[in-house]
Amino acid sequence: MTSIGTGYDLSVSTYSPDGRVFQVEYAQKAVDNSGTAIGLRVKGGVVLAVEKIKHSRLLVPNSNKRIMTAGKHIGVASAGWMSDTRHLVKRTRDEAHNYHDIYKTNAPAKIIAERMGMYVQAYTLYSAVRPFGVSTILACIDEDGPQLYMIEPSGQYVGYRGCAAGKGKQAAKTEIEKLNLEELTVREAVKEAARIIYAAHDDAKDKLFELELSWICEESNNLHTHVPQDVLDEAIEHAEKALDDDDEMEDDEE
Repeated sequence: MTSIGTGYDLSVSTYSPDGRVFQVEYAQKAVDNSGTAIGLRVKGGVVLAVEKIKHSRLLVPNSNKRIMTAGKHIGVASAGWMSDTRHLVKRTRDEAHNYHDIYKTNAPAKIIAERMGMYVQAYTLYSAVRPFGVSTILACIDEDGPQLYMIEPSGQYVGYRGCAAGKGKQAAKTEIEKLNLEELTVREAVKEAARIIYAAHDDAKDKLFELELSWICEESNNLHTHVPQDVLDEAIEHAEKALDDDDEMEDDEE
């Protein structure tokens, strides 16, 4: 049964006969057309990495960041519409602030993920609004240790050890599944995250891109921050070397 082109995609509040909500699927397509974003939950912390596509050489380096801080202990990476990302990050900050005001302690990651999932899902219920065209990856350290969640345009939120969103998510997931995340240190995870982003990048479609990396771990005093420049440079060097080694192996096989 098909419902494409029969009017069931005109409103987000309308189901198709086969149980689909097309506008939510279209929002997911916006995510799939964006640069790759990944999160790795490892021993001692969480690492976020984003492939920020540069559509022009005139763009100022390190501007329009796709990894943002939503609270001292909360980091958010995104794939999808940047304007929607800013709105959701602001909402995440409000939720974290409100929780702290009431309970006088930092909000647990699950509570923030649950509230944001409910907020995003509300935008799939009414015809006067549209779904958010962004998937957000939430990194946090709370009383239970490092936490990683991904919130999708449908409002579904799931806890992960490793996750990916964006145009290179399948390639990224394949690489993440090869890692022993429970034994990986945060420093090692930074290098692996950079390698995965470089491996998932498609040179044929997007020549220019900028790598963003952040972490939340003991080395950052359990605060979410972008990694220091020397750590970023080391990770990029590691990723480029791994990419060159893979190319050489393919040439030798031919």
